[in-house]
Amino acid sequence: MNAHNRRPQFFLKTALRGNSLVQILIYANLILFTLMVLHGTVLGLGMQAILQPSPRLLVHWGGQYWPMVLENGEWWRCITYAFTHGGIIHLGFNMVVLYQVGPLLESEIGWKRLLTVYIFATIIATVAGLFWHPVTVVVGASGAIFGLIGFSVSYYHRVGGGIGIQRRNFMFQWAAMAFVFGFIVGADNAAHLGGAVAGAALGWFMPISIRDQRKTDGLFKGIAILFTLLTIVSIAFIPLSWLAG
Repeated sequence: MNAHNRRPQFFLKTALRGNSLVQILIYANLILFTLMVLHGTVLGLGMQAILQPSPRLLVHWGGQYWPMVLENGEWWRCITYAFTHGGIIHLGFNMVVLYQVGPLLESEIGWKRLLTVYIFATIIATVAGLFWHPVTVVVGASGAIFGLIGFSVSYYHRVGGGIGIQRRNFMFQWAAMAFVFGFIVGADNAAHLGGAVAGAALGWFMPISIRDQRKTDGLFKGIAILFTLLTIVSIAFIPLSWLAG
């Protein structure tokens, strides 16, 4: 293949590389919410399934409930809760924020590191909830999203310069908006704080230079593969748990 024919493929791959993981995450959240709403409709919940699903329905579809994790060994809820949402407004706001902050960060650090931050923040966010409200049903991607925001703030602060400070301040704005929204609707501030701290910690130590990033490519590739398998297996446990019950 000559250089002329390779050039369009190169630009196509470059264009798609920027937000592919973010798109997959958004699709996964939308699909799981749609299935939950359909189930709620079959149960006769009507608009409640769309606007404010019951705790029982949320737990049925992967919501975090620590007694079930600790007593029944349902560890997978530490991941699936981040793909389950308590209503269309909850889902919509989280997906808008993810769509705004995710592609920029993915284009900067790549999908492997982005997934590492996302899932790590998801886990730390729910662990924070264990100490804050251990018997509360928790759902939503906000802990993971705050992880991305916290990561971006510390990472771009280290990058410095005009573009680094600009992006850091952009993420600060989204953090402030999300915290205010969470306070108004009574969201899980434990998850927000836990996710933000986890992301900020990773952002402070994540390699910045291209040379250092290349040195750690193998490490983050392995982590990304592990987290991908962990997420797929966790989501698969949602319907499997129905059979066991």
